[in-house]
Amino acid sequence: MEHEFVDFVERVDRPKYIGRRFAPFLAGRVLDVGCDRAALRDVVGRDRYSGVGLGPDADVRVDLERDGKLPFPDRAFDAVVCLDVLEHLNNLHAMFDEIVRVAATHVVISLPNNWSTARKRLAKGHGSFIHYGLPSEPPDDRHKWFFNTEEARDFLLAKAKQHGLEIVELVAVEKPKPIWNRAWRRLKHPTARAYLNLYPHTLVCVYRKPLSG
Repeated sequence: MEHEFVDFVERVDRPKYIGRRFAPFLAGRVLDVGCDRAALRDVVGRDRYSGVGLGPDADVRVDLERDGKLPFPDRAFDAVVCLDVLEHLNNLHAMFDEIVRVAATHVVISLPNNWSTARKRLAKGHGSFIHYGLPSEPPDDRHKWFFNTEEARDFLLAKAKQHGLEIVELVAVEKPKPIWNRAWRRLKHPTARAYLNLYPHTLVCVYRKPLSG
C-alpha cells in the first residue's frame, strides 16, 4: 500500500486530485458515479466525461439507492470512477457490482476512513463528527456505513477477488503534517494497522478489469 500526503479542504479537491494523480487510468470515456459537482469533468475533458447522480451538475439523473442500477450496457465506459460515494448507500455492495459491470478497463474507487475524523472527539467523550449523529431534521448528506482503513482495504481486496480484478494501485491519503508530527505518530502507534486506522483520511484503489468476462 502506498502512502501520500494530501489535504482535501473543499469538496472539489478530492476529484481534482484523483483526476490528475490517476490520469493514466482515465483514458477514453469516463463515467463518474455519484458525481456531486462534477469537478472531474474539467480534469478529464467534457467530451469524454459523463456524470451520474441527483445534483444539477449530473449529465444523467440517477438515484443510486432507489434505482439500484446504472442505466448503461456492460463495458459502456473505458473507466468508471466512484469517489467517496459508496458509504452513503445502503446498497453499497450491489452498486459496486454495477460499477464493475459498466467498466471496460479501469475502475477507480475511493473510500473514507471514518475513524480519522472521529478519533479526537471520541477520545474527549463529547462533540459530534460529520455525516453521523442524530440531528432533529433529516440531513442531506449522511453516511450509512462506519469503517476504518483496514476494513476499507479488506472490502476492496475481497471485491477484487470476487470479480477477478487486478489491483494496480492502492493508496492511503493523509493530511500533510510536519515530519516531527508524523514521526511522533509512528512512535505512538508503531504497528501499521493502528496507524492506518487512525490517520489516513481516504483510501484510493485502482482496478484493472480483465479483457473479457
